[in-house]
Amino acid sequence: MSGIILLVLRVAMAATLYVFLGWVLLLMQRALKQETLFLSNRKTAPLTLELDDPEGLSQIFHFTEGDVVIGRDPDCECVLTDTTISARHVRFSYHHGQWWVEDLGSRNGTGLNGETLTTPTIVVHGDAVKCGKTTLKINLASETPQKHDTLSDTEKIR
Repeated sequence: MSGIILLVLRVAMAATLYVFLGWVLLLMQRALKQETLFLSNRKTAPLTLELDDPEGLSQIFHFTEGDVVIGRDPDCECVLTDTTISARHVRFSYHHGQWWVEDLGSRNGTGLNGETLTTPTIVVHGDAVKCGKTTLKINLASETPQKHDTLSDTEKIR
């Protein structure tokens, strides 16, 4: 008789363990789904690049996606015609709340504010990135100007 009771207890413990593991996996799946939704809805700060190429042409490019590749390759998000630029020259990527710039192994290299770019680096408003003979000025200001209040601080308190 005690053998049957032990067998029933073992089966009950195994079933309880499987129910617990299933519950943990379900909670993990829900948390992962919530995190995925949160990350997919997170806004990327706009990036504006002002292009001054050697021929004197000036162009402005606006980007809102989090990964921008610049080069001569037609598959790049920003295609430039300067022959000193590689097919896939430089990448701008948005992560950890900041824009980063990274040289993609270009033949003529990439410069950031007059220094050679060797590692992925954070860029800020006003930085200048040199790709071949072309210079890109970075503008990280918001796309929509902020509305200014005409009331002074003392008038707002009243």
